[in-house]
Amino acid sequence: QVQVVESGGGLVQPGGSLRLSCAASGSAFSINTMGWYCQAPGKERELVAVWTGGDRGRTDYSNSVKGRFIISKDNGKATVHLQMNSLRPEDTGVYYCKTNAKTIGQGYKDYWGQGTQVTVSS
Repeated sequence: QVQVVESGGGLVQPGGSLRLSCAASGSAFSINTMGWYCQAPGKERELVAVWTGGDRGRTDYSNSVKGRFIISKDNGKATVHLQMNSLRPEDTGVYYCKTNAKTIGQGYKDYWGQGTQVTVSS
């Protein structure tokens, strides 16, 4: 089993910045991807940014956050961060971290955190 915990949400004014962090923990697991998703009020959960493992690693972003958000992973650790800059009211929502990981005796599965609230408002 893999546990996922997010931190760093809060209230920020438009144009401001926030940094979210996500840590995955458990016994002997291998990570394929770690990513951030946002669920705005009344809307479905959507991908914001994702880090994919491999020889060099790869990052992908939704069009709405390209150039404003940066996802990064700590080397050798199951931790990712989302640096959110130039925040807009439409970025408001609950941000969830998800990791796709493999544990001993099981194939790759998705593990979700509980979410952290981000509110962009003046």
